[in-house]
Amino acid sequence: MTSLIDVIFLLLLFFMLTSTFSKYGEVELMAAGQGTKAQDRQKLFVTLGAERLMLNGQQADLARIADLVRLQPQDGGGHLVLISPDDTASAQRLVDLLTALRQVEGLQTVVLG
Repeated sequence: MTSLIDVIFLLLLFFMLTSTFSKYGEVELMAAGQGTKAQDRQKLFVTLGAERLMLNGQQADLARIADLVRLQPQDGGGHLVLISPDDTASAQRLVDLLTALRQVEGLQTVVLG
């Protein structure tokens, strides 16, 4: 009976040490809604690749993308950023871009197919 208790404690210790206790981050995604507000917004086009990031056809840096979006002219309705990831873009790179763009007030993002 004592060896069974030892085995149970060893298993408990093993599973406690091999578990991860980190929190997973969340990315907010919205379903498509009404299209009336999107027409009032200034549209920006972002091409996302594994090594490159382009804003309206110009090379951009991921660390400065929020500042570049803020500098773009707008009509008062905010910006609508259309993100087109290519075949080489990873999901982590897309999450990093969405996290960087979250800093911009009044910004709506749409990830294209």
